[in-house]
Amino acid sequence: MAHKKGGGTTRNGRDSESKRLGVKVYGGQKINAGGIIVRQRGTPMNAGDGVGIGKDHTLFALMDGVVKFVVKGPDSKKYVTVVKAA
Repeated sequence: MAHKKGGGTTRNGRDSESKRLGVKVYGGQKINAGGIIVRQRGTPMNAGDGVGIGKDHTLFALMDGVVKFVVKGPDSKKYVTVVKAA
């Protein structure tokens, strides 16, 4: 009698690749123009001064400077800004 079951097919192996989302440059850190600050799905963080937004909602710096995270308005929205380094 055989000691192993038939080969058969596996039902695993279909996990999707991670998308590496999240904050890439934190508050107080220097960034160059074009550098990615946050990769996100939707807009939990919004683009402030000196920050652009890509078609996949990625936030990136429009100028050289220092990244700053701020909360503004009555609805407490989160904004990412880039200010010139002093």
